[in-house]
Amino acid sequence: MRKIIAVLSLAFICTQSSSAQTVKDIFNKVTKTTSQGSGLSNEEIISGLKDALRVGTDSSAKRLSKLNGFFGDAVIKVLMPEEAKKVERTLRNLGMGSVVDKAILSMNRAAEDAANGVGTIFWDAIKSMSITDGVKILRGGDFAATDYLKSATTKQLTEKFRPVIEASLVKVDATRYWKDVFTTYNKFSANQVNTDLTAYVTEKALAGLFLKISLEEQKIRKDPAAQVTSILKKVFGGK
Repeated sequence: MRKIIAVLSLAFICTQSSSAQTVKDIFNKVTKTTSQGSGLSNEEIISGLKDALRVGTDSSAKRLSKLNGFFGDAVIKVLMPEEAKKVERTLRNLGMGSVVDKAILSMNRAAEDAANGVGTIFWDAIKSMSITDGVKILRGGDFAATDYLKSATTKQLTEKFRPVIEASLVKVDATRYWKDVFTTYNKFSANQVNTDLTAYVTEKALAGLFLKISLEEQKIRKDPAAQVTSILKKVFGGK
C-alpha cells in the first residue's frame, strides 16, 4: 500500500508542473507503469475506497439507528449542553431529576430516529467521488475519507435530520419544555443557552455519526478483520 501511496503522491506532484495533463491522465500513466508491481489499477483503487466508505457508513448508520444506538453509547450520548449544566443541577436538586432524564432520553431517541435511512445521501456522495478525491483520500490520514464525506454530505444530512429530530422531540413535549425553561434562564444569566433544542440535537447527532464513521474507516485501514470484501483486502491489505 505504501508503494501505491508513493505513486499517487508522484501523480499529484506532476500535476503541479504540467497544466496540459489532467490528474486522471497522469494517474493512468503512472498506474500503468507500476501495475505489475502493485497488481492494482486506478479503477480498483477508487473502487476499494468507495467500498470502504460504503461499508463504514452502512455499519455506522445501522448501529446508531437501533434502540439505544446513541443513548447506550457513553461516547456519543446526547447530554445537556455545558452551559445548561447549572440548570440541570438545579432541577435535580428540586426533585425534578426524572424530568431531566426524560428530556435526555428524548434527545437520544430523536437522534436514533434521524440516523435511520441516511444511506442514500452517503451513497450519492460516494458514487460521485472523483479520481482527484481518491488521490487526496489515499494521501490523507486515517480519517481522510470521513473528512470527504463531511464536506460532501453535512448540508443534506442536516436538512434530513432536523425535521425528524424535531418531530421526535415534539412527541414527548421536549421542545416546548426546553424553550420555556431556558428562555426564563437566559433572562438572568450571562451564559446564554441555545433555546433551539432541535438545532442542538441535530448538531450532536451528526457529530456522533461522523465519529463512528471515522472509527470504522480507521479499522478498515488497519484491521484485516474489518476488510470484509475482496477489493478492500486488495487495496488496504498491503499496508
